[in-house]
Amino acid sequence: MCSDLVLRNSKRSRKENGLFFSSLVISIVAFYIILSILHQDVMVFLRKMESDAVNKLMMVIPAFYVMTLGILFCLIYFACKYQLQRRRHEFGVYLMMGMQRGKLFGMLMAEDLVSSALALVVGLPVAVLLSELISLITARLVGMGIVGHQFSLSLPAVGFTVLGFLGIKLAAFLMLSGTISRQEIGALLEDRPDGAKRVKPKWVYVFAALSGFVLLAAACTLAIRGKAWSRMDWMMLTLLIGFVGMLLFFYGMRVVIRLLVGTKRSKGALSMFNFRQIEETVVHQSNTMAVSALLILAALCCFGGGVSIAATSGKDVHVIDYTFVDHKLYEGENPTFANLQAELENHGLSDQFSKLFPMRIGHIHTTEEYYDVFQMESVIDALRQLPQSEDRDVLLNNLSYTDKPYLLCQSDYNTLLEAAGKPLLQLGAQEAAVYMDDEMSTPVRFQMLNTIFATRPDAELDGAPLTGEVQTTDIVTDRSITLSFALILPDDAFLYYTQGRYDTYVNGILGKNATDGISLMNAIAAVNEKLNATGLFGDGMSYESYLQNMGRQLFYMVAASYITIYLALIFLVVANTVLGVQFLMSQRKSGRRYQTLVRLGATYGTLCKSARTQINWFMGLPVTVAAVTSVFGVRGLFSGILRSGAMETPWQLWTIAAAMILVLCVVEWIYMTVVKRSSDRYLLTLMQPQREE
Repeated sequence: MCSDLVLRNSKRSRKENGLFFSSLVISIVAFYIILSILHQDVMVFLRKMESDAVNKLMMVIPAFYVMTLGILFCLIYFACKYQLQRRRHEFGVYLMMGMQRGKLFGMLMAEDLVSSALALVVGLPVAVLLSELISLITARLVGMGIVGHQFSLSLPAVGFTVLGFLGIKLAAFLMLSGTISRQEIGALLEDRPDGAKRVKPKWVYVFAALSGFVLLAAACTLAIRGKAWSRMDWMMLTLLIGFVGMLLFFYGMRVVIRLLVGTKRSKGALSMFNFRQIEETVVHQSNTMAVSALLILAALCCFGGGVSIAATSGKDVHVIDYTFVDHKLYEGENPTFANLQAELENHGLSDQFSKLFPMRIGHIHTTEEYYDVFQMESVIDALRQLPQSEDRDVLLNNLSYTDKPYLLCQSDYNTLLEAAGKPLLQLGAQEAAVYMDDEMSTPVRFQMLNTIFATRPDAELDGAPLTGEVQTTDIVTDRSITLSFALILPDDAFLYYTQGRYDTYVNGILGKNATDGISLMNAIAAVNEKLNATGLFGDGMSYESYLQNMGRQLFYMVAASYITIYLALIFLVVANTVLGVQFLMSQRKSGRRYQTLVRLGATYGTLCKSARTQINWFMGLPVTVAAVTSVFGVRGLFSGILRSGAMETPWQLWTIAAAMILVLCVVEWIYMTVVKRSSDRYLLTLMQPQREE
């Protein structure tokens, strides 16, 4: 009989508090996914090339695991407290009927174990399937293909998920059930409403709201301008200012509620009751609402950051598959280029490439001086005449160090542009174009320079004018070779100014023989094995493949996006569960008020509408504040984590921020719907006559 009672009570608890049970399932899914990252197809691939970086990531994962355990423990403790408080009267009746306290404790533990086991049974299969789906999608997006995908089940991830979840559930249960089972029968049967809260003068709340708004604005400003990302102490100060600002803002929010109470006195049934309830909820639970708003804000920022990283890390146009370097020869293009072609042909690898072309890079050697051989005062003067801005000042500072520019050959660069499908660069005999790596500047600064170069300003290189737009197409595969400033010269001018002293990099593009029927990543991996088998590449000659470069990009994309989206999920679940459970607890403590309204003639529909209005306010206020501040928070996060050229135009920043807010609205609507249904079920029980012991 006791087992039947345990099963019935466990089923009833899940039905009456489906929000909490769903949150537990989501937490289990998040646990498994973050712990099983190492078994993702992309991470297995990355471990072959970026083993050190992947191992460092694996050392960070336990820290996130422990931190999440702490956050979820607070959530479970809070939600379990609500569940047990809701059943206080039931426990008192059990004890009055002769049940021993030890048996009551055992029954509660059995109920908790049943619910936990069911959450694991539901959550783990969902987690495994979702992990496999993420692995397939990620592999498809990065070009690995899905043909070679194999199903993987991470037993360590399953084990740590089960142990961590059951551990925090057991700890929270022992702390709460022990307290409940030791209480006297009279205390369990008696409902104890919250004590009256002292109301402070109106000016205190107005001052708190204004102070909170100012502090939030200051925190957003520090984040957007990048000050918070400059040093750790500035970051801590920004977080502290934002936290205190949010607390003060919600503490003073009751002034707004009171103003609304005055305007809603005679509109709708129970309108005055609704807003008195809302006012009391804000007065009593302002700290809970503030913390929840901060968690939702953190979730939005993490989600926006993770999505933006995934969206922009693979933005670079891929043109070159290989870059070869002969470290023994620096006497021009012919020895290096010809030797490499001959070696590839001797080893039967020439048919693997559709195109091989040199990329010559040198310095000015027509003078004995190595420094101060190039000036472009006309460009500097044109920049100084522009309106003062941060972008202008950064350009003035950067261009002051261009007195020893790199030189690029026009024919080599045009071959690259042709392979990329871009218009060829047209230069006159005495003209030059500017090359800058896109990581070295921003679209706004490039546009400023393009406007100036359109006027064909003179440069002190035999009076050669600078023309055209700034060129940014990557000249080699290796991203470690980034030129902050270079001049592209016609071939004759290049040979003259370098005096035949330049380095030659040979770029290669794979042909159909190498890529037919397989993904690009697999094709490059296969060619890598063939190149390594030749024995050519060691101290004398080396190569860099797009796969190695992409491996580094993929690592940062996967590591950053997985972790940030994981944290966003945890923060969002915790914040909404706390809000939902807190409202249901407050509603239960106000149960006698609803019973009084029933006796006065209030219908079930009227009570449900009243409660739903309160839910809209109680959950809508922190969500609205978080949504508004998230626009600035996500923008500040972009300032710190994205490279300068990641976004081509500012509207993309706002598009991603708007998308995050839209996702939040959908998620919040789902949570609010669940809470409203739980509230409706509770109000239905109040429509029946209640006995008072």
